[in-house]
Amino acid sequence: MSKFTFVMLAAQVAVVVGLAAPAPVLAAPAGPNSAQDTINKLAADGFKVIVNKVGHLPLDQCMVTAVRPGTDITAPGTSRISGRDPAQIVLYTTVYVDVLC
Repeated sequence: MSKFTFVMLAAQVAVVVGLAAPAPVLAAPAGPNSAQDTINKLAADGFKVIVNKVGHLPLDQCMVTAVRPGTDITAPGTSRISGRDPAQIVLYTTVYVDVLC
C-alpha cells in the first residue's frame, strides 16, 4: 500500500469516526470504492449530496477525501407528539463530499 493511499484511508476513517458522534447514520462506505459509489450510497441513505470536486476525471475514477455533515433543511409543520404544536419538520439533510481526481 502506498503512503498516499494509507494517508487517504486514514483521513477517511478519521472523518467517519468524527461524524459518528453527531450523526451515526452518516458514514461513507469504507474501502477502495470510487467517489461515485460513495455518493450513490449516501444518496440512497436519504442525504442530499453536495460534491466538491478537484480534478477533471469522471467521478467513478476519483477518490473521496472527506465527508462532512451539512445542515438539516426544514419546513414548518406540527409536532408529532401532540399534532397541534408548531414544529420544524426535517425535509432532508445535506452532506458534503470532497473528491480528488
